[in-house]
Amino acid sequence: MIRLDAATVLLQWSVGGLFFLWFTTRRREVGLGYGWLLRGTYLLMALGAFAAGVGFGFVPVRDLVSLAVALVTIVVLVVSVRRKAAGVSGADAEHDRRTARVAAMTGIDRDTAGSSTGGRLGPEFPPVLDLIAPLIGLVGLVSAGIDASSGGAENMGVALLRTVAGALFLGAVTDAMLLGHWYLVQPGLPRRHLNELVRALGWVWPIEVVSLLLPTGMIAVWTGEVDDGWNGTLGWFWAACAVTTIVLVYVTRAALKERYYSAVMAATGLLYLAILTAFGTDLVARAVLAG
Repeated sequence: MIRLDAATVLLQWSVGGLFFLWFTTRRREVGLGYGWLLRGTYLLMALGAFAAGVGFGFVPVRDLVSLAVALVTIVVLVVSVRRKAAGVSGADAEHDRRTARVAAMTGIDRDTAGSSTGGRLGPEFPPVLDLIAPLIGLVGLVSAGIDASSGGAENMGVALLRTVAGALFLGAVTDAMLLGHWYLVQPGLPRRHLNELVRALGWVWPIEVVSLLLPTGMIAVWTGEVDDGWNGTLGWFWAACAVTTIVLVYVTRAALKERYYSAVMAATGLLYLAILTAFGTDLVARAVLAG
């Protein structure tokens, strides 16, 4: 009901990352460059998924969907670049709000002409376009889950749950780490965006872990029903990765409650560690249970 397949993992990573890109940018407060960075990254992953499928085991629907995700992401990226002159309305409004607050506190008026929505050039990029690729990619994930299942409605359900949950899990933790770095580029960005991503990771974590415990799952490694080749050591390593990931989620949320800007950088460092443990949670289980 699970398989360590590069094409599936890369498609999961791409689809989950693109979904949480929309999740973060839907309020139009994060700069356009963040979208360009993530679309370029996940575009390459989708192309890698297609290449891995062609080279190491072609699953028609999954791999053609990977290519479609890449092509749609290219189109959306081009639209975003072409509309860059319009800026980001939410970011402009936040800038004007802070400027007005400083003016009220200091009595020094500052000219905000051209920074508000009234001064933008042409239509703004609609974040909803970022949902197209993940929705298409979901079809490929369903195909990958069905291909990995061993038959039967129950087995197929577990395989599909693991595939979709893994996509959200990998996408959330990766986007959170990248967004943490984006605060260096856009230091005035409200922390609620990073908080929302970290909170989403915390909500996805139990779904990911439970899906990997369902039979035949990691419990079978602890009982010896599934041989990991290391006398159960990999099973306990997986458990350590899973527990450490959720601990890092709570520690990151605690760090973001601090008022100082350095708290965001501390949270980003913690998310670096969370990526390692999150990938251990997902990929170690795949390697052991696929074997």
